[in-house]
Amino acid sequence: MARLVQPLGIFTQSHYWRILRCHNAKRALTVGAKFSTVTALAGTPKSRDEGTTTVKLSSKARRKAFYESPEGVLLRKLNECSKDGDVVQALCHYDEARKLGVLLNLDHYNKLLYLCSVENADVPHLGLRRGFEIFQQMLIDRVQPNEATFTNAARLAAAKEDPDMAFELLKQMKNVAIPPKLRSYEPALFGFCKRGDAEKAYLVDADMIESGIVAEEPELSALLEVSVNTKKEDKVYEILHRLRATVRQVSESTLRIVQDWFNSEYAATIGKEKWDVNKVREGILRGGGGWHGQGWLGRGRWKMVETQVKEDGVCLSCGEKLVSIDIDPKETEIFAASLSKLACQKEAKENFVHFQKWLERHGPFDAVVDGANVGLSNGHNFSFSRLNTVVEQLRQISPSKRLPLIILHISRVNGGPAQNPKNRRLIENWKKNGALYATPQGSNDDWYWLYAAVSCKCLLLTDDEMRDHLFQLLGSSFFPRWKEKHQVRASTSSSRGSLIMPPCYSIVIQESANGSWHVPTVTSDDPEIPRKWLCATRSRNKSLHNIWTSSSRSDCT
Repeated sequence: MARLVQPLGIFTQSHYWRILRCHNAKRALTVGAKFSTVTALAGTPKSRDEGTTTVKLSSKARRKAFYESPEGVLLRKLNECSKDGDVVQALCHYDEARKLGVLLNLDHYNKLLYLCSVENADVPHLGLRRGFEIFQQMLIDRVQPNEATFTNAARLAAAKEDPDMAFELLKQMKNVAIPPKLRSYEPALFGFCKRGDAEKAYLVDADMIESGIVAEEPELSALLEVSVNTKKEDKVYEILHRLRATVRQVSESTLRIVQDWFNSEYAATIGKEKWDVNKVREGILRGGGGWHGQGWLGRGRWKMVETQVKEDGVCLSCGEKLVSIDIDPKETEIFAASLSKLACQKEAKENFVHFQKWLERHGPFDAVVDGANVGLSNGHNFSFSRLNTVVEQLRQISPSKRLPLIILHISRVNGGPAQNPKNRRLIENWKKNGALYATPQGSNDDWYWLYAAVSCKCLLLTDDEMRDHLFQLLGSSFFPRWKEKHQVRASTSSSRGSLIMPPCYSIVIQESANGSWHVPTVTSDDPEIPRKWLCATRSRNKSLHNIWTSSSRSDCT
């Protein structure tokens, strides 16, 4: 077998990228001409250029020309192979295309590299061997790579158990001004963690932070595991807090790593026997409660119990009361402004601005209801009776005894069950009290009820889990905290139903002032199924945390 050329070798040429850009510009003109013009010969030309006319094709004609071209046929075949995960057939198509002189572009190469980077038990080494060969050929062909190219090449390096090469590819990507994504870091990060090389894993993590990339649970879990295994107590502490800040509740696999730390003999020897109580208290105040950030407190073996937390926030194992972590009002204002900006981009701006002005005139409200979600909660038929039940329940618990704001699409206000006389009277009553807003045709109700609840700083009644693309746009920092404190759900366990209010404590990793930890796990979407918590404590005398929280305004009343 021919020796593989090191794929990074070509990157070391200082003039490579200047040549590549110029070559690509010429190549683009050549390819573009192939699919965007046709040459018509009028009669018998007297010279090479005489009688030749160039006719520009429409976009539709260009797409059709590419579709029917050898390049287009190859791309369709590779797409099918990608769907089926068939690297063998994809490589056959590639070899045949090269024999025929088909001009491969970035899409072709990225499909091939992706397929080669995916592990295939039937041909375990084929993709790895051919993947580097194809990557080298792509560079020889002067096809400029993008983020997907580098990421797939890094995955090949990781499959070769060479995270150093994967990290070097990441650096090269940044050197040519291609912004990395979270997935770009995973091959190097997971590779170093798997190898047990904590220091290099931390270098990848630092580079990720420098690039503004936020690690998610898989990355943090890998970093936590390598830190536990290499006895890096400061890093274990740091990563637990990063999990607290970004993930909040952990999966079972991450929980097992947390348990490995607290179970270890080494963890029993780590911690301050004496600490500054005032600094701990200041840390709790500064962070809004639920953590202090002053390091491991106490010494001795940890006692771990998988337990539950009562409705009032009291741990059933240690008896400690968990806190409700404050949200900075400025954060809420910033979030409302960003929500408004996003909504105006996604919705017809004049419609949403009209709603904002309406809300200024009729608000604020003590609660907002996602009318469609509640009305459809018991099946496919919309129920105004069901909606009215929860509306009245919210009015009863409202400090002002005012009706909540009901958001409904205009089609539900005017058609279907709304035409029933009894339902019509309900609708007219809500309108008369300024408690109903009908969103216009073509709009997405979600933007309206979410903005209303955030801007009014009030409760939001919906059983929507708020996980689709719209809510992903809102990020993973502030929104989950806001949702936890404001979302009310409608229980269907009784005939009339009941309201499930937000918990009076924060369902997030909590570090107590006495050094104990409570770690919640991810549970099902059903709020009535108990959540499992890990309670980790050390033997202690008087609990400063109990003294501190007894006077905290976050206590449940």
